[in-house]
Amino acid sequence: MARKKVSLLIYIIIGLALVGLVTQLFTNTANFITNLFVMIGIGVAIFAVIYFVFLRNRAPSNDMTKYKKAVKQSKAKYKNPKATSQSYNAAAKKSKPVPPKKKVSKRASHLRVIDGNKTKRKDRASL
Repeated sequence: MARKKVSLLIYIIIGLALVGLVTQLFTNTANFITNLFVMIGIGVAIFAVIYFVFLRNRAPSNDMTKYKKAVKQSKAKYKNPKATSQSYNAAAKKSKPVPPKKKVSKRASHLRVIDGNKTKRKDRASL
């Protein structure tokens, strides 16, 4: 019951605000527009202060820097040869095509094989 009274009160306040805005628009248009621009300007100024003081100086998370590094490496690895050949000038296009480099398969240095006791397996059925 109390909830219905609160929502009814809110609807009445919003309705009165709309009536006030419409009457202000038709009776005093120039002052209404200047007040509107001033409110928008103050809102933009408050947003800019909050953004530049609090949000902009946050250090990116360690995960985000790792992700950006991985994206950069992926782009370098899988770049499109057609897109790079278009950026050369006309003289470079007439020259002899460069043979593609052979892919060097590198083993990741942070991975290693751990030799286990493969010959000594437990018989799980006997447990």
